[in-house]
Formats: sequence, C-alpha cells, structure tokens
Amino acid sequence: MKNIYIIGVGLIGGSFALDIRQNHPNAKFFGIDHDDLHLDDALDLKLIDAKATYEDLKNADLVILSIPVDVGILEVPKILEAISDTTLVMDVGSTKLPICKIVENHPRRRNFLATHPIAGTEFSGPKAAIHKLYKNKTIIICEVEKTAFKLQEKALKLFSDIGMRIRYMHPDAHDKHIAYVSHLSHISSFMLGKTVIEKEKNERDIFDMAGSGFASTVRLAKSSPAMWTPIFKQNKDNVLETLEEYIHNLTHFKEMMQRDDYEAIFSEMQNTNHIKDILNGIE
Repeated sequence: MKNIYIIGVGLIGGSFALDIRQNHPNAKFFGIDHDDLHLDDALDLKLIDAKATYEDLKNADLVILSIPVDVGILEVPKILEAISDTTLVMDVGSTKLPICKIVENHPRRRNFLATHPIAGTEFSGPKAAIHKLYKNKTIIICEVEKTAFKLQEKALKLFSDIGMRIRYMHPDAHDKHIAYVSHLSHISSFMLGKTVIEKEKNERDIFDMAGSGFASTVRLAKSSPAMWTPIFKQNKDNVLETLEEYIHNLTHFKEMMQRDDYEAIFSEMQNTNHIKDILNGIE
C-alpha cells in the first residue's frame, strides 16, 4: 500500500497510522478531518505526512473512516463515490448495522469493509494515539463476503501484521452483543460519575476517599460525549434492552439489602466472580 488516507485522525485512526507505518515504512499517510487543529497535531506527531481532501481519495489504496457513527453513515457514500475501483474503504465504528444498510446497494459496495476494532482508551484526538494499541486485540468484521476478495486479503494481512485477532460476525449480532460489553459499561460509568458529582456538592470530602476502584470504574466517563451519544442513538433498541436487565439486577440487589439478606448477596457476588474466568480466557 502506497497511499493511506485516514478520515478522522484521532485515537483510533491515529493509532492505526502508527502501527501500519511500522509495516509499510514507504507508505504515505494523508489526513482528512473537520478540525484543522487535529490535522496540525497529526502532522506534528508524524501520524500523517500531509493534509488531504475528498478530491484526493482517487489516489488512495486504503481509506480508514474513523469518525462519529452518525457522521459516518452520511459520509461513506460520498467516500465510495470518490475512490478508484481498487481502493479499500473500511470504517471502525462501534455500531455496524446502520452503516452496512447504508452501503448495501451502493455500486461500490465491494470496496467497503465494515470493521470494529475492540480497542481504545477514554481519551480522544491525535495526541491520544498509541503505538501497538491493536496488538493482541480483536477486530470484528461484518459481511466480509460482500467485500471484493482481493480487498479482503489486503485487510486481513494488514490486521494480521499489526497483531490483531480476527472474528467474523453478522452486524445484527455485533450490535446486540456490543451493547452489553461496551455500551452498557459506558452508561454505567457516566451515571456513576454523575451520581458522585451530584453528591459531592454536599460532601466535599467524597473525592478524598475515592480510591483506585472508583477511578477505574468511572474511567470511561472521561470518554467523548460527541462520540458516544450517536452510538447510543444508533443502537437504541439493544441499549434499552441491556439497560432493562441491568436495572432489574440493581433493583434486585437493593431488595436484598432491604431484607438484610446478606447470604443472598454473598451468593450473587460469588456467582458473578465467574466473570474473572471469562476475562482471563479472553486475555
């Protein structure tokens, strides 16, 4: 690959640039972003070699679309219109069904690959980009059969070269499962942070008592609302379903507390300890 264009040069797009450059030292990286300061930062950090526009996409071998999901579904048809017949376009958004539906009848559908790298931090922008962010991480690929075989090969080699595990999933299944393991986690973190901030108005010492457990639990509350609000909107039905189950479990825990049923609380927590076995298997 000679010319790689990154649309949205932040944590995800910038980290891809860092890792891909290690394996393609002669490639040229170009950035497209609505925020010109982001592009300036990306140039300073050597994430990209030059700024670009959609008019330049005809020269692209690879386009990585890394922008909020609500903007992504508007922009991907325009991007597909601007590329050559041999260009691979892949998005990296946290919802997959809406963008797959948008491109399903596009004449250049075979140039598009729907992906979701399961990696990231609570930070955003070019300065948040991390080398080896994707090493040993999973990337979900949806509807791979709808992408041209040669472009599939190009993408799979790229992911393999930077150390990613590959998993295939239907976009419906992806959006349902990700609501549990990612979207609900962010909602929980935001709402815990909100609860503590509201309480802190009356009890100034609360943050003095906050330890590493609190910090790790609310870490995701530092995430960008501009990115996460569209995700919740696009995946509304699945998010609501997960919230119903989560609220049910919280209510059940509250009822056990009200009954002073600490044996049941112990049993619930002991059963839930099994999560560490599951996570160890993933790691």
